[in-house]
Amino acid sequence: MAFAITQTCCADASCITVCPVNCIHPTPDEPDFGRTDLLYVDPSACIDCGACADACPVDAIFPVAELPADLKPYARINADYYTDRAPAETAPAPMFHAWSPPEFSRTIPADFAPLDIAVVGTGPAGMYTVADLLLHTNARVTLIDRLPVTGGLIRYGVAPDHPSTKKIAETFARFHQHPRLTLRLGVQIGRDITPAELSAQHDAVIYAVGASAARTLDIPGEHLPGSLAATTVVAWYNGHPDIPATAVDLSAERVVLVGNGNVALDVARILTADPNTLADTTTAPTALTQLTSSKVREVVVLARRGPADAAYTMPELLALTERADIDLVLDDQDPRTTHAVDASEGKAALLQGITRQTVDWSTPPAPGRRRIVLRFHSTPLEIVGDTEVRGLRVTGPDGEIEIATGQVIRAVGYRGNPLPGLPFDPATGTIPHERGRVSPGTYVVGWIKRGPTGGIGANKSCASETVGTLLTDAIATTLPPRTPRPTRLTRLTSLLRGRPTT
Repeated sequence: MAFAITQTCCADASCITVCPVNCIHPTPDEPDFGRTDLLYVDPSACIDCGACADACPVDAIFPVAELPADLKPYARINADYYTDRAPAETAPAPMFHAWSPPEFSRTIPADFAPLDIAVVGTGPAGMYTVADLLLHTNARVTLIDRLPVTGGLIRYGVAPDHPSTKKIAETFARFHQHPRLTLRLGVQIGRDITPAELSAQHDAVIYAVGASAARTLDIPGEHLPGSLAATTVVAWYNGHPDIPATAVDLSAERVVLVGNGNVALDVARILTADPNTLADTTTAPTALTQLTSSKVREVVVLARRGPADAAYTMPELLALTERADIDLVLDDQDPRTTHAVDASEGKAALLQGITRQTVDWSTPPAPGRRRIVLRFHSTPLEIVGDTEVRGLRVTGPDGEIEIATGQVIRAVGYRGNPLPGLPFDPATGTIPHERGRVSPGTYVVGWIKRGPTGGIGANKSCASETVGTLLTDAIATTLPPRTPRPTRLTRLTSLLRGRPTT
């Protein structure tokens, strides 16, 4: 009985490292790693040992015979990945060790003094970095976050109805009590301590500050009341302390989401959910109260490209098609959309059983069950309104039309924010680096390093690269000169006096 990897796969390769027969692909040394929607178990090679399920930090792996009804398609999805692959690609191979890139040797001289390293950010990128440092070096780590709680993207970015994905936070939290780690919360770089001051107190500083800013549409009307970023909505329903409870207005019957990535589907799903199904989740209590009285009946997910090139992953769309409490509708105004669906092209094949309808966008949504409408090949031109949003003007195969709506949410990507004293590339929204090195002693990891690409697990290999670069610099003695440790710690404590320390 083979195992199958399902929707919540974080792709951090924990399962690959424990598989004794190399039946899980793509591995991090294969070209497809980080480019597929999830990892896949080869049913013909799996020996049913269950090691992968035990190692999975997000409970995404099940025996095929025990898959819940809504996850049964993953038996086929896993098997289909291997349909056209040569036997050599799935044959047993030497065990892969995700923490150590093959080009870097972590053999550190026995008399090498422990490094003092600061990691800024407690999200997945920061915590994979911390785990690597604590498990594979003798470094002492100071872990810093500007918020009063840990978690970063796991706490405030993952949808509350994805509890399995959030479970990886339990794995990370174990490191918070490590004897070589000092946790400092509520400390903001640039406000409480400058990068220069932080660097002066440590042998190296690794910034894992993410990409929390929202990209803009750059169209007229974008700043009208009723136009907001998906980042705001996600932070709102997750209870982020920076976002007020009144940040999201749910008085519009139709909401238009521009963009069709996983974040857009998350927002659409939460806005149309039965609030009772969210009662036992981590949804912020204030958001749950507002959702209970919400007037939203329809969410339109608007995409520039066609269904075969959609930005969402197949698992996220598949989960949406399985929902029984809403209607999922495909706007069939575009012959190219219907052709792609009928031709079973890639992701478009999952839309074959969905209701098709030509929507009258000039009128409010019809009464009845809440619904999500997928509309492809449409480009936003202008958010229409005087003192507030009343519509979105778009162009598509049916010409230039206006979609009547009281709220437009842009979900077109994230970008990083600059940090005072550090270089920044405004075009990419990242900090320039070379394999994680900004300069000797200063490093980056995660989305601020590579841009907002890859899921939670992609940060594991990203962290491994950055830590490898840092240790290479340490062994080559290119890090800034060391000062006595007591002096450094005394100075850091003085700089952060009054800040909570764990």
